[in-house]
Amino acid sequence: MPKPRKRLAGAAGPAGPDNKGPAGKRTKTKNPAGASATMGNSSPEKTSASKDSGKNLSNYWLMKSEPESRLEKGVDVKFSIEDLKAQPKQTACWDGVRNYQARNFLRAMKLEQEAFFYHSNCKEPGIAGLVKVDVQFVRMMKRYITLAELKTHYQAHKTTGGPLKNMALFTRQRLSVQPLTPEEFNFILSLEEKEPS
Repeated sequence: MPKPRKRLAGAAGPAGPDNKGPAGKRTKTKNPAGASATMGNSSPEKTSASKDSGKNLSNYWLMKSEPESRLEKGVDVKFSIEDLKAQPKQTACWDGVRNYQARNFLRAMKLEQEAFFYHSNCKEPGIAGLVKVDVQFVRMMKRYITLAELKTHYQAHKTTGGPLKNMALFTRQRLSVQPLTPEEFNFILSLEEKEPS
């Protein structure tokens, strides 16, 4: 076995009797007493996106799922509110979320926060029921609130400044998990008491 070469004076990397690694390779060194004081906080600065993911953005959410069978890579992605009701303790793991922003929203959720269970990618998309985090069935909506009805309210609120004027369901449509403001949540909840418009 060849002997490691001696490091030349001025060569890159640590030098000294405590560092016995092969030439050209970095080895761990003992931390001198004052090194931690000069380093300060060595964690990298967070970007605005990572700062947002750590905050509690909302207490209310909209969670989309597909109620009809569809195979994706050989797996049926069907999961309706009825499937959630049939689960043990009416609770299920919310998986299959690939979008980074939706995953950040999932991480920002806190236990017991409320969410609407939204049926997407079906003949008539809309809000089917209420769930709470850790995704557990709470109740069915008194009536199914369709996407078409929500869109009518959204368009009216865009011009008049109503609660749905910036709703993520219409501004960021591709997200499977979306935050809702208390105003959006309460307005949608009030719709179940009214006749569809």
